[in-house]
Amino acid sequence: MNTAPTKQELLSRIERFITLMSAKHPDWDTAIIINKVNQYYFTGTMQDALLIIKRSGELAYFIRRSLERAKIDSPLDCLFPMESYKDVVEKVGAPCGNTYLELEVVPVSMLERMKKHLKFENIASLDRTILQLRAVKSPYELHFMKESGAQHKILLEEIIPSILKEGMTEADLIAETFEKMYKLGFQGLSRFGMFQTEMLVGQIGFGANSLIPSNFDGPGGAIGLSAATPFGGSRERRLQKGDLVFADIAYGVNGYHSDKTQVYSFGAMPTQTIASAHATCLQIQAALASQLVPGKIPALIYDEIINKYSDIANFMGFGTRQAKFFGHGVGLVIDEHPVIAYGFNSPLEENMVLALEPKIGIANIGMVGVEDTYIVTPNGGQCITGGGREIITLISS
Repeated sequence: MNTAPTKQELLSRIERFITLMSAKHPDWDTAIIINKVNQYYFTGTMQDALLIIKRSGELAYFIRRSLERAKIDSPLDCLFPMESYKDVVEKVGAPCGNTYLELEVVPVSMLERMKKHLKFENIASLDRTILQLRAVKSPYELHFMKESGAQHKILLEEIIPSILKEGMTEADLIAETFEKMYKLGFQGLSRFGMFQTEMLVGQIGFGANSLIPSNFDGPGGAIGLSAATPFGGSRERRLQKGDLVFADIAYGVNGYHSDKTQVYSFGAMPTQTIASAHATCLQIQAALASQLVPGKIPALIYDEIINKYSDIANFMGFGTRQAKFFGHGVGLVIDEHPVIAYGFNSPLEENMVLALEPKIGIANIGMVGVEDTYIVTPNGGQCITGGGREIITLISS
């Protein structure tokens, strides 16, 4: 498959966006897209630019840098140079009427500069509308997500076990993993939608390091390199026989991600406590996957599972730090819609893609559990990352 989205693919997304906006916001006149991931979704390129979509269907993509690159990447015909917002006014006019922007990401200073040239009657957010739109994947998108998932499975189930060796640090493992990822086909970075969320490879921890609190909204933890870079792995913590290794790693191909977690037991068989907790997570993941069918309500799925398993100590986190979800959408960013959590009451739709990640923390031992990426289908979740499996035990002969 051609790696670039076709003109038909992009125009279909824009048409769906206009339809969805008109249904959710009947008063809308103009949408202005600043976020580079959303720019890519609609145009096939990422530039220092802004995309204007009118209710009438008129499109105008104004580009500071680089118009030349945008013409290489994008099959659209609506590409225009921009040195200032005066160029926007000359092309589409100053009146924008009721205007919707990505208020989660647009800086106030940028908005104030736009207001000097463009006239907005009212300003409102289109963030959730775009997330709802992006949640349902096209065959083009699913193709690359499946490829990401296939490579992801190889990475966690074959490559990382071959890397682990006694005495290596967490930082060593991350460095060697990244090299292998890149050579395997990884796109080089993983994107997050959450404000100011950064991560190189993922959360990797030896033993109880995977329980250390972090600012990342997930069940696992990590000590990181320092307080300034509280992600990645420690340069001091070395792998010892009997350690659990927790690897929660994001992966991506051609912009589209998959999410997967695997736990390893290094140099010793897991204890009954560890094996039993991990088996419970496998059971929960299977129960969640069976409910990934069109029409199911994420909040109700969450309610059913949390009520059934709420008595498990350190479920979905450790101590007082529990993640309030069991799964999250995946796509152009790791943390998309929908989320298997309270508050998400819109029904699942076919070809949504979610990562399901039930996990349990064990004091002084580490985090166990699984995470895999699934497509919503009429027959339940179709796994694209191999499916949850037992702890991989590594004992040298």
